[in-house]
Amino acid sequence: MTSPVPASRIPEAVHRRRWAILGVLMLALLIVVLDNSILNVAIKTIATPAPTGLGATQSEIEWAINSYTLVFAGLLFTAGLVGDRVGRKKVLLAGTLVFGIGSALAAESGTPNQLIAYRAVMALGAAFVMPATLAVLMNVFERHEQPKAIGIWAGGVGLAIAIGPITGGALLDHFWWGSVFLINVPIVVIALVLMAWLVPDSRDPRPGRLDPIGVVLSVVGLVLLVYGIIKGGELADFTDPKVLATIIAGVVVLAVFVVFEKRTAHPSLDVSYFRNKVFSAAMSAIALVFFALMGVTFFGVFYTQSVRGYSPLESGLLMLPLAVAQLLFAPRARLIVDRFGNRATTTGGLLVIAATLAAFATFEADTPIWLLEVVFFLMGTGMAHIMTPTSVVIMQALPREKAGSASALSNTFRQVGGALGIAVLGSVLATSYRNGIEDKLGALPPNLRDTAAESIEATLGIAEKLGPRGEALVTPANDAFLHAMHVTALCGTGVALIGAVVTALFLPGRTPAAPQGEKEQEMVTAMD
Repeated sequence: MTSPVPASRIPEAVHRRRWAILGVLMLALLIVVLDNSILNVAIKTIATPAPTGLGATQSEIEWAINSYTLVFAGLLFTAGLVGDRVGRKKVLLAGTLVFGIGSALAAESGTPNQLIAYRAVMALGAAFVMPATLAVLMNVFERHEQPKAIGIWAGGVGLAIAIGPITGGALLDHFWWGSVFLINVPIVVIALVLMAWLVPDSRDPRPGRLDPIGVVLSVVGLVLLVYGIIKGGELADFTDPKVLATIIAGVVVLAVFVVFEKRTAHPSLDVSYFRNKVFSAAMSAIALVFFALMGVTFFGVFYTQSVRGYSPLESGLLMLPLAVAQLLFAPRARLIVDRFGNRATTTGGLLVIAATLAAFATFEADTPIWLLEVVFFLMGTGMAHIMTPTSVVIMQALPREKAGSASALSNTFRQVGGALGIAVLGSVLATSYRNGIEDKLGALPPNLRDTAAESIEATLGIAEKLGPRGEALVTPANDAFLHAMHVTALCGTGVALIGAVVTALFLPGRTPAAPQGEKEQEMVTAMD
């Protein structure tokens, strides 16, 4: 680079290998994101009765996803602080190792409850991997290269989303369901070797203290809230006293968490960051878009496999356009931001997401499959133009030394948004499906009616066991599921539109290029 840059705080030896380090960080990111994208394809198989799967109910499937998400989100604050304190490389290595151990255990799960528990172990490791990757990135790239590096990092998410469903589908076509977790182990071994060799260590010279009370309050509050929402969907009754009590308890604990964080001298969540409306809007956009998209992913697998009859591998291939779009556009989104500004780029991305979710509300059992492919491609395009600009805003809103905290906050809001999306939209799906199928189950024995009404997979599983007598249930099950999918998709559309309004009001438009030597914090002031 010949253009003038401020005096570098990055050692020359590290600067020379910064792109190789980015590649290793993307490999670490790959194993974390790959796991979730693989699991999305395996949901139907795991819901299938033994010996093919575990016979997990819809609520158990939701918990298999959310046990990972909630532990991950609850520990990210602390993980970022631990990395800032003891060193990001050490945390990255330890987190990757724990993730690999959890993956091996999950592959051998014998019951849905074991799978839920081992997914939580995987999340424990992932919570320390994810913030460390962005924190290391911010400490090996100069400020003027950070947007490009973050764009490539975000493109890695698209690569993982592309590889995950296809790999998962291929494994499920040839091996047992646990292979989708066992595949993580060799990747973990390769990542550990490369990290130990290439990644430099860094830490915050003035790290914050750990906040165990805040961590406990945040995890307990989120678990209670999500449990209440999922239970309400399972019962198709959100007025049930136990459901209401659990949801209210979760909200109260989370409120106590916020008050405690405001008053403690060493908060894991520094509430003062949210006084910056740009920072808050970027966080909100990430949370809302993942809220909407995770719910769609949840029902999309059942649509392609249960209603349309595609195999796991075919279902994975159908999601390829979404991943390809992210891979293509995420590294280039910064060019759109340079031309049109953060506000127009992110708001446009959210409007595209809203339109694609609305399209799902029109899909039927015989909709041409190429329309689904177009929708997936546009969905990936929208995501690419949301994640890159919001990630840059969030990471550059705090000083370089606080990169671990900024990364943890970004990922926490993404994971919490996703967990609530699965819980809320999954409950909408379950409630709508139960309401649509219950009056078609009168011919079943009373002890089977509740089970059959839990999900389309449960209904089809019972229909298969009944043989010719059960064939009459297939069409009503598909019709009830499609109606439930339409309702859920419209709810997701509404959430994406709320996100578009937030970013249109509060994200910055086009801003003049700041001098290269400008202090880091001045960028945030200019945004305000």
